[in-house]
Amino acid sequence: MDGLRWGILATGGIAHAFTSDLKTAGRTVTAVGSRRIEAAKEFAAEFGIPRAYGSYEDLVADPEVDIVYIATPHPFHADNALLALDHGKHVLVEKPFTLNATQAAAVRDRAAERGLLAMEAMWTRYLPHMIRIRELVASGVLGEVRTLFADHTQKISDDPTHRLNAIELGGGALLDLGIYPVSFAWDILGEPTEVSAQARISDAGTDAEIATIFRHGDGALSTTVSSSRGAGPNTAHIVGTEARIDIDRVWYTPTSFRVTRPDGEVVEEFRSEIEGRGMQYQALHAEKLVAEGNLAGDVLPIDETVAIMGTLDAVRAQIGLRYPDEG
Repeated sequence: MDGLRWGILATGGIAHAFTSDLKTAGRTVTAVGSRRIEAAKEFAAEFGIPRAYGSYEDLVADPEVDIVYIATPHPFHADNALLALDHGKHVLVEKPFTLNATQAAAVRDRAAERGLLAMEAMWTRYLPHMIRIRELVASGVLGEVRTLFADHTQKISDDPTHRLNAIELGGGALLDLGIYPVSFAWDILGEPTEVSAQARISDAGTDAEIATIFRHGDGALSTTVSSSRGAGPNTAHIVGTEARIDIDRVWYTPTSFRVTRPDGEVVEEFRSEIEGRGMQYQALHAEKLVAEGNLAGDVLPIDETVAIMGTLDAVRAQIGLRYPDEG
């Protein structure tokens, strides 16, 4: 067998995108599960998946599934992940990993107890341009990194029935969109030591727009803006004392960037050339971690995922946002 045998839990849009990239990368997908058997069968037919199940319980019980990709709405991530882990499956959980840090820690601890991998599907971290950016930051070519700017701003439906506007589904800009730039700030500058946030709360009770300012351990500052009501540039910038990195639109997907010195000299340009959307890189990395027995992770360690959820909790505390039945 080449790699792990994947099971897909849920059949929404993100599951389609991920499974398409799995197939592009030649990975093995053996089963799909949905709450509706008709949806599972349609999904299986579309991607040539051998088995379709009408419940998540049946999917995770399949002995020919090694790892489960969890693509349900945010409030169900923790329970779905625990279900799969309790059936001996590794899990790749769509971001945000859970609703809050308490849930994230519960999933982390259960995975450790079972000797299994639990990994957040923050696919951006595994893309070729992000790997190169981390190499450049570590090399010192930027000098001392002092500031980071990133936005994730989209014009999404303002229909109150849309998932992103449903508070009971963890809707709002922060968890769906803001997770990207917040995780990026963590990746480049490390854990925030101070967190400040402002938001506009919609009539539905969700955060329609949210801005953050973080101070990090060495005094560097990061700012992020996320919105579901208007499309912005969706670019990102890392500024150091000797050079800066400007990441083009759309910065969290395969794209291009430049390294520019203060005098305007461009010293490196990078352009992504990949097949598919790019979600396969996280899957390939998950398989690598399992093969190596590195169940704590490295590019995005599970402890960091839990801590990032803690940062999002701190942001929500500042803007007064709590989800129903949050546990």
